[in-house]
Amino acid sequence: MTPSYQATVVTPSTSPHFTHNIKMKFLSLAAAASLATAAFIPEQNPMALLKEKPLVTSEELQKHISEKGLRHRAEHLFKLAEKSENEFGHPTRVIGSEGHRKTLKYIIDSLKKFNYYHLSMQPFDAVAGNVLESKLVIGGEVPKSSAPFSLTPGTPDREPVYGNITVALNEGCDVNDFENVKGTIVLVRRGTCPFGDKSANAGKRGAIACVIYDSEPGDNTVSGTLGEPNEHHVATFGISNNDGVKYIEDLANKGHLEGSAYVDGYVKTVKTYNILAETIEGDPENVVCLGAHSDSVTEGPGINDDGSGTISLLETAIALTNFKVKNKVRFAWWAAEEEGLLGSNYYANNLTPEENQQIRLFMDYDMMASPNYAYQIYDANNKENPEGSEELKQLYIDFYEREGLNYTFIPFDGRSDYVGFIDNGIPGGGIATGAEGVKTDEEVEQFGGKAGDWYDPCYHQLCDDLSNPSYEAWLVNTKLIAHSVGVYAESFKGFPKRKEVKKDTVKVEGMTPKYKYKGHSLVY
Repeated sequence: MTPSYQATVVTPSTSPHFTHNIKMKFLSLAAAASLATAAFIPEQNPMALLKEKPLVTSEELQKHISEKGLRHRAEHLFKLAEKSENEFGHPTRVIGSEGHRKTLKYIIDSLKKFNYYHLSMQPFDAVAGNVLESKLVIGGEVPKSSAPFSLTPGTPDREPVYGNITVALNEGCDVNDFENVKGTIVLVRRGTCPFGDKSANAGKRGAIACVIYDSEPGDNTVSGTLGEPNEHHVATFGISNNDGVKYIEDLANKGHLEGSAYVDGYVKTVKTYNILAETIEGDPENVVCLGAHSDSVTEGPGINDDGSGTISLLETAIALTNFKVKNKVRFAWWAAEEEGLLGSNYYANNLTPEENQQIRLFMDYDMMASPNYAYQIYDANNKENPEGSEELKQLYIDFYEREGLNYTFIPFDGRSDYVGFIDNGIPGGGIATGAEGVKTDEEVEQFGGKAGDWYDPCYHQLCDDLSNPSYEAWLVNTKLIAHSVGVYAESFKGFPKRKEVKKDTVKVEGMTPKYKYKGHSLVY
């Protein structure tokens, strides 16, 4: 059953105008036509077609996955990203852009002709921000490493502000940590509480800008997000621990230090959409759910992040149309992942207890094709995560071992769209190939590649284009995605049953403090 919220979902039937009411807020494809120009599904009898198809198996489903298919769709996705060039000056599929709107249309158009899925679009409001230009100067010099935080407000009137440098007490998690900071640029140590709280506390006491320095020694710049906009947020930068300690020592020695801050940017609300495609056939009490995010960052076209996951799901969904399924399969393309997992959290947090209970597991597929890849499995267990998460992890392990491939484990730290599901009691897991992490010598022995480089040297950059993905890794992982769908669409034998979800126990608050990240951005 497609989750419910008060709107309509187009359902294939003998009448092209047949719809049914549901409780969750979804749009019919026709209602979303202004965004994606998607039409009603043509009149046919899809159930008659399904009866003629064989039952899905992992082995047969994988046979429909090819490198040629991945390359073809990647080329098309890049062309869609180029639709944003007039507005952004380069290809991008960030939410609110023409490139992202065309991406949504492409997904729908690719699936609706098969008459195999209930297709729906779930609208929601997302907060988006963009820094067009910025500069930080402290003590007459530009820090060796500095960066504005995601979702930082601009400086007033998009003009530089000037003031003395001050230092917050403790870690700036209490408004009383900001004494005598009015009209100043305040330095704050990272730690304990979210970056957004530090910026808001500084703003409440009249600081004109906030600079958060890392808590760990070194030259690494703190790069994170302020999260949900707050009226008290001020222009906020991140710098390294080495820079932060140096400026505090300079201030102590000289007794006086001045600086300036400048941010030309914006934070605004964007209407965007999740896309859901659920098999018409299958047991509605046993839903196999998997997702990828359809958006990129502003800086580039996002062919690996997460064009790779978007295309892998699309290729698997199309391959599945050749088969019957015993359990319903629900493919999801989330929007606004790059703004902090907004689409997936919105979806998971608004499930009713009944809808929540029907989802047996959620599988997350983000960044399947990093060029300096490692085969990474989220290190889920049933002690800290909903029961079934460990069994899903074992499915990935078994696949790589059966294929004679090495693998490694990465933590559940809040970096992708599994978070909303885990928070709401739904077993989850997934695979990845690495982002800005540095590949080790040991991993080179396991996977090849180059030690000391990022897994994806083009992560969140303009060069995440057609030349970036490893098609070798992409093909392997898309076959693994097909395997995961084939196994669970056929049977949940041996997989733990969901524990009953009571209405007063379903979490709706979204991101919880246990996660270090909110999407790609640090929040603590």
